[in-house]
Amino acid sequence: MFSSNVGGVDRIARILVGIALIAFALFAPATITWSWVGWIGVVPLLTGALGWCPAYMPFGIKTCRVK
Repeated sequence: MFSSNVGGVDRIARILVGIALIAFALFAPATITWSWVGWIGVVPLLTGALGWCPAYMPFGIKTCRVK
């Protein structure tokens, strides 16, 4: 499908940030109406899990090792 363009450290960081944003949205106090932050967390979680970032493509960025 698509070649991987997200490297190991980048993937781990994306997954951790995604999980943190989703957790914040789920466990934030009821007085904070930031539930939309969880939806933003889905993007880095998916790009980290898939190892492919569509935003990197137009710029030719690759953080993974060349095979």
